[in-house]
Amino acid sequence: MNAIREGQIEWTFDAAWSATKYDDWAFYRRQYQRCAGGPKAVDILALGGDGSTLWMIEAKDDRRNRREAGKGPLPQEVAQKTHDTLAGVLAAAMNAVDDEKAFARRAVGARNVRVVLHLEQPTRPSKLFPVAFDPADVRQQLKRLVRAIDAHPVVMATTSRWPHWTTTWSPG
Repeated sequence: MNAIREGQIEWTFDAAWSATKYDDWAFYRRQYQRCAGGPKAVDILALGGDGSTLWMIEAKDDRRNRREAGKGPLPQEVAQKTHDTLAGVLAAAMNAVDDEKAFARRAVGARNVRVVLHLEQPTRPSKLFPVAFDPADVRQQLKRLVRAIDAHPVVMATTSRWPHWTTTWSPG
């Protein structure tokens, strides 16, 4: 099993899958982030067991912290991160080193790209921590923005089990 922690969410991928925390890559932090005004990055990149699909996963946990007002619309942010990450992965396939370069080359060779927004919201909304987003609305807006990359993006609304990964909330 391959486990990745993003904030207070633990992602556990099936053993046949390769997953990495892209925004922690040395290539992204030391080289690519200085390019073109500071490109953004999705949190996790995962390749299915056969390597045919690259999963680009952005995790947002709004259970305890409100979204910053200056960030703009969530679907636009995710679309921008998706776009910038695709360009970064291509650059990494040519210019990164070691494991990052190997993963990037496999990712560039994938036949499909899937975009996933994992959106955690308060389970018991209150005035202090309201439910800020309707997942169906976010999905529709995201679908329009990333259609050329993934015609059917996924918006996961809570920690859950997918066919090839599990997410669990683990504060700490």
